[in-house]
Amino acid sequence: MSPHVLSLLSSIMAGVGKTLSLFAISLIVSIPLGFLVTLMLRSKLKVVKGIAEVYVYILRGTPLLLQLFFVYFGLPFIPGIGKYMVFERFQAACIAFALNYAAYFAEIFRGGLLAIDDGQYEAAKVLGLTHFQTMWHVVLPQMVRVTLPAVSNETIVLVKDTALVTAIAVPEIMYYAKGAVVRDADPTAFIVAGAIYLVINFFITIIFKELEKKTDF
Repeated sequence: MSPHVLSLLSSIMAGVGKTLSLFAISLIVSIPLGFLVTLMLRSKLKVVKGIAEVYVYILRGTPLLLQLFFVYFGLPFIPGIGKYMVFERFQAACIAFALNYAAYFAEIFRGGLLAIDDGQYEAAKVLGLTHFQTMWHVVLPQMVRVTLPAVSNETIVLVKDTALVTAIAVPEIMYYAKGAVVRDADPTAFIVAGAIYLVINFFITIIFKELEKKTDF
C-alpha cells in the first residue's frame, strides 16, 4: 500500500467512530420505535392508527436529506417551541435517522406480523395463552425470523446513508474523504472511503447471516 493511500486511510479513519456511533444509535432507537409504530398501525383506535399512518407516510415519502435539514435547520424556527429544539449537528443527525428508519422498520415488522397465519393465534387461544404470552412466545419469534432478511438489508442501507450527514458538516467518513479530495485534487480518497464502507458492511452481513442461522427453526 502506497504512503499516500496510508496517509488517506489514516485521516479518513478519524471519521469512522462518528459513522459507527450514528449507525449504532440510529439502529438501537429506530428498531423499538418502529415496532411501537407497528403496534399503533394495528390499533383498533382510529386516531392512534391514523397518527401512525401519517407518520409513516411522511417519513417514507420525503427524502432523508430533507428531514435531516429540517431537524437541524428547521425545528429552531417553529414558533413557540423552536428555542427548545436547537440541536447539535450530531444530535440532529441521530434524531433524523432514528425517526426515518423507524418508519421503514415499522412497515417491515407489519409485513412480518401479516405473514403469521391466523391459525397461530387461534391455537394459542385454545392452549389458554394470554395475549402477552401469545405475542412473546408465538408471534414475535416467527416475526423476527420472517423479517430478519429485510432488517439486514435496511441496516446495510443505514450504513451507507450515514454519508448524508456530511451535508451538515458532521465529521464522519465522507466528511474527511471529501476534504482530502478537495485538498489534493485527487479522487483516491473516495475509493478509500468506499473500501471502509464495504468492510463495515461485510461484518454486518456476517452478523446477520449468523442470526438467520440461529433463528432458522
